[in-house]
Amino acid sequence: MLLGIIAGLTTCALWGLTFVAPRAVAPFTAWDLTIARYGIFGLVCLLMMFDRRFRPMGMTPSRFLIGLLLGGAGYVGYFVSAAFAVQLAGAAIPPVIIGTMPVFLAIIGNIQDRSAPWHALAFPLAMIATGVVIVNVATIRAADLSTTAGIILGILASSVALAIWIVYGLANAAVMRSADAPDGLQWTGLQGIGAAIGSLLLLPLASLDLADTASVPEVSRFIGWALVMGLAGSWFATWCWVVASRRLPLALSALLIVAETMFGLAYGFMFEGRLPSPAEAIGAALQLAGVCAAVAAFSKPRPLSELSQDSVAKI
Repeated sequence: MLLGIIAGLTTCALWGLTFVAPRAVAPFTAWDLTIARYGIFGLVCLLMMFDRRFRPMGMTPSRFLIGLLLGGAGYVGYFVSAAFAVQLAGAAIPPVIIGTMPVFLAIIGNIQDRSAPWHALAFPLAMIATGVVIVNVATIRAADLSTTAGIILGILASSVALAIWIVYGLANAAVMRSADAPDGLQWTGLQGIGAAIGSLLLLPLASLDLADTASVPEVSRFIGWALVMGLAGSWFATWCWVVASRRLPLALSALLIVAETMFGLAYGFMFEGRLPSPAEAIGAALQLAGVCAAVAAFSKPRPLSELSQDSVAKI
């Protein structure tokens, strides 16, 4: 369980770079970074498959397809949905909606597994949900909510992104916790190829003209961030998440995703060279406390009577 928690937090630390990477590569766009990031992710996975140990051998066609879809929809589909949500509804509302994903996924996971008693999870879930709202409430108050149609479409796009992440979490955990679970590196490679295929659909949105007009430092910075996000933020982070999904109950691994937001906030403050506002500090502290309380709830041995009741309920 400790190794699973470390792997999950490592994933969140690397995924949190997504909050600053698009701003760091200007004048290149988030679309450019996404294409390069997942293209590198897929290329690395493809090169590794020259070694038979990393090839997804022996998988059923349905599982093979699931791996590709998780990479394509779970990464590229999520990003596109989230990007459209921000364009339509602004930067305030989408994080609140998408930020509820760990809470929903944890509830669904605990319904499936009964891995922790509900009374022990209620308080951590409440703290995390409250923290998500507090972090974003100031931004929502300052947002321009005059365009009703855009707000509605943005909420729908945010809901699609939320649904994609929940499905990804459930499907990935189901595969990795099955009796015939694939090797972690093989499963990561399959998702990487799926993400690369999905990124090809974004090529019409690439800023190809910047290859000639951007300065050498700007191009070098973009290549550097693309390599970091493709190798560390995608390949290594996905492998770590596969490890976490195999070793942790779904409800706990879902709650650990809250750490991605916290790392993202920290990176954002460092990038902007400022300290968090009181609302940001309080909200982040509540989320951190919620995650710690959730880990404690899952680490605590359960009474035999509760385990017996859950076994009867599953039967």
